[in-house]
Amino acid sequence: MNTEILLVIGAYLLGSVPTGLLLARSMGINIRECGSGNIGATNVYRTAGKKLGVMTLIGDCLKGLIPVLIAQAMGLLPMWVAAIGLAAFLGHVYTVFLGFKGGKGVATALGVLLGTAPLAVLFGILVFAAVLYKWRYVSLASISAAACIPVLAWATCTPRETMIMAVVIAAIVILKHHENIARLRAGTENKFKA
Repeated sequence: MNTEILLVIGAYLLGSVPTGLLLARSMGINIRECGSGNIGATNVYRTAGKKLGVMTLIGDCLKGLIPVLIAQAMGLLPMWVAAIGLAAFLGHVYTVFLGFKGGKGVATALGVLLGTAPLAVLFGILVFAAVLYKWRYVSLASISAAACIPVLAWATCTPRETMIMAVVIAAIVILKHHENIARLRAGTENKFKA
């Protein structure tokens, strides 16, 4: 088995580590039975506190960033860097450790794209912040940023392979927010409270 395939597998397994669940469990909280039941940073923040929420955000982000930085440091082709980044993202969303039921992938996507399309991410963060400030919905801010990232990647002359990866990631992030979208339309989505 060649190095690239091993890195793809390793990225998936690293991405699969359920950061939020493990951090919450360290405090005696089963995050899957609290709030929305999601293992991501927003639910951890709401149900286990700000500190663990921020730690989950950082941990999930690093799961995406570290594999692509390793791939880039090894001088791998953009195709392999994109594949490794996508594997880390898919690991979080479809984690093998939780029956392939993971988080929505926003923080891990952030890490992957920070390493592969930093300018697009910078503008994406501005979109996220603006939407969150205006409407106070983390889900709407996440969906808006995800929808913008592929366009921003194209506008910042990102390699084709990275753009394709960004499109796939954006589509999955938006699809994983289908329940949030339904609540937003019904006016029952929870607003973010700092």
